[in-house]
Amino acid sequence: MNFKTGLVTTVVAAVVAALVTAATIAVVWKLAPGAVNVSSFDEKRIIKVVRDYLTKNPEILVEMTNELDKRQAAEQAEKQQKVISDNAEAIFRSPLAHVAGNPNGDVSVVEFFDYNCGFCKRALPDVVKLAQNDNKVRLVLKELPIFGEESEGAAKVALASAKQGKYFEMYQKLFTEPGKADKDKALRIAGELGLDKAQLEKDMQDPEIQKSLDEAKELANKLGLQGTPLFLIGDRSIPGAPDDLYDQLTKNVAEVREKGCKATC
Repeated sequence: MNFKTGLVTTVVAAVVAALVTAATIAVVWKLAPGAVNVSSFDEKRIIKVVRDYLTKNPEILVEMTNELDKRQAAEQAEKQQKVISDNAEAIFRSPLAHVAGNPNGDVSVVEFFDYNCGFCKRALPDVVKLAQNDNKVRLVLKELPIFGEESEGAAKVALASAKQGKYFEMYQKLFTEPGKADKDKALRIAGELGLDKAQLEKDMQDPEIQKSLDEAKELANKLGLQGTPLFLIGDRSIPGAPDDLYDQLTKNVAEVREKGCKATC
């Protein structure tokens, strides 16, 4: 049984159970109390009637599923806003994260990413475009190496490169250079960018580097992040890299700029 089949089966069972209960209540409601023995109802017959009806009208299940999706999305958004508000300092203003764009900008756009994430790579041009076109945006970059040791090695080199003023260049190069991102690739890129590689390797051992990665991971867990990238524009979020990412980013930036955040941001 696949996930979709299992979900439909569960939904059908829930619908049947609910309608059986509703049918029973309706009958009892129409009859005077004590005039009928509820236990004598033919539950199997009622279930068959309900199943037959749902089979002939399957669009009801689609409507129910859509409504369930809407309610769950609303609940998730509400929970996420609370997490953002409760952790605003760490999300938007942590000294452990690198800030590109305008450090004193009026709207913060946070990205959680991994250099070996295909969707993060696809999002890069839109992220850079936003930073270049809007000089009031603070771009807060959260290294979240979820694809293992190779990603973590690249992330540590990138974070260490900030001490030599080349973080944003490293960030872009690690996405645009072909091949998997790892420590060796990152060190090669660092050399091409003119960084002192010996000093870079020393700086990678700074405890603050690991603290930065740990903080991003903890925040991602609290936010219920399912994958990278995740963008937070104030207390609004964009998961993944949709085709209209740039339009969504600019739209949300404009809304935050005009209306502010519902939660603390």
